[in-house]
Amino acid sequence: MSRLLISRRLAFTATAAVGALTLSVLPAAATATPAQIATSKANGVTYLKSLQGADGSYASAGLSNEWAFSALASAGTAAVDVTPGGDTTKNARSVYRTLLATAGWPSAAPVVTDYERATLNAYAAGIDPARVSASRNLIGDIYGYWQTAEPGYFGPSANFNGTVFAALALGGARTQAGTQRVPESLRDSLVTRIRANQHNDGGWNFGKAEGDPAALAATSDIDMTGAAMAALCVSGVANTDTVIGQAKSFLKSKLVTGSGAFNAMFGVNTDSNGWAVSGLNACGINPQTGDFLTSAGKTPVDFLIAQQFNPGGGFKYLPGDTAPSAYASIDGLRAVAGGGFTATPPVPVTSGAPRWVGQSTFASGTATKLALTVDDGAGGLKVCSVALTPTGTTSTLGAVLDSAATTATPSGCVSGVTPSSGTGTVTALNGKANSGSNTWKVSVDGSAFAAAARGKVINAGDTVALRWGA
Repeated sequence: MSRLLISRRLAFTATAAVGALTLSVLPAAATATPAQIATSKANGVTYLKSLQGADGSYASAGLSNEWAFSALASAGTAAVDVTPGGDTTKNARSVYRTLLATAGWPSAAPVVTDYERATLNAYAAGIDPARVSASRNLIGDIYGYWQTAEPGYFGPSANFNGTVFAALALGGARTQAGTQRVPESLRDSLVTRIRANQHNDGGWNFGKAEGDPAALAATSDIDMTGAAMAALCVSGVANTDTVIGQAKSFLKSKLVTGSGAFNAMFGVNTDSNGWAVSGLNACGINPQTGDFLTSAGKTPVDFLIAQQFNPGGGFKYLPGDTAPSAYASIDGLRAVAGGGFTATPPVPVTSGAPRWVGQSTFASGTATKLALTVDDGAGGLKVCSVALTPTGTTSTLGAVLDSAATTATPSGCVSGVTPSSGTGTVTALNGKANSGSNTWKVSVDGSAFAAAARGKVINAGDTVALRWGA
């Protein structure tokens, strides 16, 4: 099981001492009104602000609360506006960015979900995940876990969770301008794998099921069903697609009539319900109408609000708990606020604070990574993270391709480029030459594909995609 999933599930059993924050719980009611949701959001933000460390941090060793950034953004609060005691020098965004830029982060033995989690939360905090610092490119980090023997999977395929969160991160964390930064061919590859892992009952679990009849026949998990739905939808799958319809039917079959909760693998709880509702939110499916309004007039949002302590704002994990859980509060607020698994950062209220921060230029001599895909136009897609040590504030496509031939992870992304020097048009790549109107073209950060030339300027954090075709 992945570190991301383990840490969240371990956190289910943890509670925090909250003193005055633990007051009365809202009584269960029928479909939550806009006023109830607004109150839940305001109180939930207050509670999440209380989780900030004196040094401004949310993320640290052990169980981390960095998922708070996705919940705060969903509720309309910018991370840069969250400060301990009003000390703006310790605002949550700056502290988190410094952590992510640290050479030793995340650990000596990182896994792909470390970078996926960071991408989703950096994006929500207003940190361009591809431009965290001169040395840190989280998109480049994720690309390095592509499985060449099983295209479409990121990290060991047995840990399907890593592939779902790759789709969430790569499809959900768009550019600062709001465009998809990764090419459609890569998103389609992820979608193909997620579809292949859908269980017979319409849902998903954290482990790989593709090609295993017993695993496909096993009961699905509420949590991963919500995450997989969101992953598909942020990757471009319509909510009218059959795969989403089957997932909706699975979730509907788990609804508890009296409360509106989903009966999850670990029983009725806030985290599982939060993930399911976030999946519905990401797909533009209203969790308070139609299939998700029970005969007793209850919805999953009703259940989540009933789990919240007010005015303290924290959410309990289990209905019988007497104190809030940090993780449940994050998952509950994000869902009630209408969020998926990340959110576009709100405009800050702090004077002079920009909506986005990011490294704008390379630092000469500082090693970094770039995300690269090479699509041969015949179904062969190569994905890699390219280690690059720039010699100036910008680089070139030729320099990136030359580096990819020797420093790419996984290897084999680039085997040869013609011409091998200069600034001219790329006439052949990996042994495939231009032919008539079918030529090598390049896109950067989701821009329109245009003729690929070695001299094309590449900037810090650019996501580079090459494609052969008309």
